[in-house]
Amino acid sequence: MAAECGSGNCDAWAARDPSGILSPYKFNRRVVQSDDVSLRITHCGVCYADVAWTRNILNNSMYPLVPGHEIAGVVTEVGADVKSFKVGDHVGVGTYVNSCRDCENCNSSLENYCSQHVFTFNGVDTDGTVTKGGYSTHIVVHERYCFKIPDGYPLEKAAPLLCAGITVYSPMMRHNMNQPGKSLGVIGLGGLGHMAVKFGKAFGLKVTVISTSESKRKEAIDLLGADNFVVSSDENQMETLKSSLHFIIDTASGDHPFDPYLTLLKVGGVMALLSFPSEIKVHPANLNLGGRSLSGSVTGGTKDIQEMINFCAANKIYPDIEMIKIDYINEALQRLVDRDVRFRFVIDIENSFK
Repeated sequence: MAAECGSGNCDAWAARDPSGILSPYKFNRRVVQSDDVSLRITHCGVCYADVAWTRNILNNSMYPLVPGHEIAGVVTEVGADVKSFKVGDHVGVGTYVNSCRDCENCNSSLENYCSQHVFTFNGVDTDGTVTKGGYSTHIVVHERYCFKIPDGYPLEKAAPLLCAGITVYSPMMRHNMNQPGKSLGVIGLGGLGHMAVKFGKAFGLKVTVISTSESKRKEAIDLLGADNFVVSSDENQMETLKSSLHFIIDTASGDHPFDPYLTLLKVGGVMALLSFPSEIKVHPANLNLGGRSLSGSVTGGTKDIQEMINFCAANKIYPDIEMIKIDYINEALQRLVDRDVRFRFVIDIENSFK
């Protein structure tokens, strides 16, 4: 068993092959350098990216692969030159842990668009090592890619903010979707969608959830506080929304048509796509004749991430989560594939490796 698990200073769970099945694993984290922060991981959110790379869906997985990029924990050590953090601070780490730090994007705090940015797991860092993520007991990162979680904000709730939260918040801010009184449509009510509803309501928007499933109505209205709910397959319901929305956040993960949703936008409306369908087909008239825009987005830069965390703390915005232990992770990932999940899975790392 020792040989199978490996050896090192960090306990983790890893996938060994495209089956995506995870099991216990050990490896070495690097020694803390002058600009580094080391944190004991207490919680890690579960993202569909964890499925994609553990199962080699993108054909670039490097095994053994330790997933996880929604990381929350407590600082245990800081490098000599670190000024922003101290031992005992509550912190988070998101989807990337490095970038060139000197390009136009990095200099604009848009490190997520840096051509040399390094993913938190299954990325190749500047020293040539393959990064390993948050399904582990600790992580060492450069302080630039570490974020302060305000005192009193629950770490288990903070973890999903580092991917699901910022992926929604970033395009909402870029396209000025924070104007009270305006209208927002949210396509899909999963890990991203429910955060879009929460942000929309905090911004003072009138929020309509658009879902394929009537079963999500009660959750959208009663639990999340959405103002309206529409089933996308019901033509009559969709007709009532025509040309009524200022903004749309599209979180639907699978292939889906775009024209029926674009027609819901007012003149000059913006639809932000946060997922990766295999293709996008749009009739030009649905853009041109309404002056509408279809925009893409992924995660956010370091400035936006810290701003989003602070906004959530100040406005008491908390992701809805389902807490699990690490030994349930294979079932949880399969439930993601089967769409058998209401909220964001969060792994109780702290109590899983005792």
